[in-house]
This record gives sequence, C-alpha cells and structure tokens, in this order.
Amino acid sequence: MSDPLDRARELAAGPGRRVLGIAGGPGAGKSTLADTLAGPGTVVVGMDGWHLASSTLDRLGRLDRKGAPDTFDAAGYVAFLERFRTTADTVWAPEYRRSVEESIGGAIEIPPTTTLLVTEGNYLLLDSSPWDRIRDLLDEAWFLRPDEAVRRERLIARHVAVGRTHDEAVARADGSDAANATLIAATASRADRVLDGP
Repeated sequence: MSDPLDRARELAAGPGRRVLGIAGGPGAGKSTLADTLAGPGTVVVGMDGWHLASSTLDRLGRLDRKGAPDTFDAAGYVAFLERFRTTADTVWAPEYRRSVEESIGGAIEIPPTTTLLVTEGNYLLLDSSPWDRIRDLLDEAWFLRPDEAVRRERLIARHVAVGRTHDEAVARADGSDAANATLIAATASRADRVLDGP
C-alpha cells in the first residue's frame, strides 16, 4: 500500500464522501498522524469529542475510568458518522480539548466540500455494541501499533502536560490507560492496515 498521506489523498479523490478511521491505544500517535492528513477536502474529527462530561462521569461513578468504552456517547458518535455519510450538507462535530479535559460542542465544521473525513480514536474497531457499527461506516481502517515503551512515555508526558504530577501521570498510564490499551490491542485484526513504528 502507498504511504499514509498518498493513500489518504487517493481516498479523498474517490467518489462521494469517504471515511478513514485510525485506531490504536492511548498515546499511539493517532491524532498526530490524523493531523498530517488534513488538507483540501479532508477534515479530521477525533472520537474523543464524544467523551461524556466529567460532571456526568462523576455522577455515574465512572470518572476514575474516563477513557473506557462506557465513558463515551458511542451511539452519538455512530450517528455522527452516519450523518456524514448520508448528507451533502455542513455537519458539525464536537472537539475534545485536553487543556480542560472536556468536549466543546459544535467546534469542528465539516463543509459540503469535504470528501474525506479522517476520524481517530481508541474504539473504532471494538466489536461490542454500539461500537461494532463503526467498522461498516469506515471505507478503510488503520491501526497504529508503536513500541509499547514509547507509547507509555508519550502518555505520561501528555498527562503531565495537563497538570498531573509525574506520579499521578504514571498511575494513570499504568492503571486505567493500560487496561484500555489491552482491550484496544485485541481489535487490531479488524483493521485493513497495521502501522508499526516508534
């Protein structure tokens, strides 16, 4: 297969609206890769925009597991992908802001000229409901599989960057993030392409 940027351009040049999904564990580099693919006719939307609010997770007793499959509005994310596929109109999407660790509704505009939506997230290839509806909405799915030590270090640095102490960042990376990464790693077989690397 051609390199990722060339392949994304091929998808964007195809007929109708296309969707490329990029999956992988926390800290795998999904958003970094997705951002390199943005360009004319291509918009990037992260699955993290469908995080439930921290106040909601606290009320549900799930805040300490933020990032697990049941801490997202998965059905809402599926509905967004379906809407993108079935309309030529402008579609709006939320954006997750790591600086405040919350989603901002209607932050991303997807105009009618968009031919390729690049969407990235942990659970694009999960086979439990309602996540299992996503795979059929993707024209192509990639799975990022970096070296585990590199992924962990990226993750720790990301947690520190939003204000956690190093010890708190390590606890998060080796706790709920590690559990989520194990679940996500098992979905790699559902991808069209697995990208190994640093």
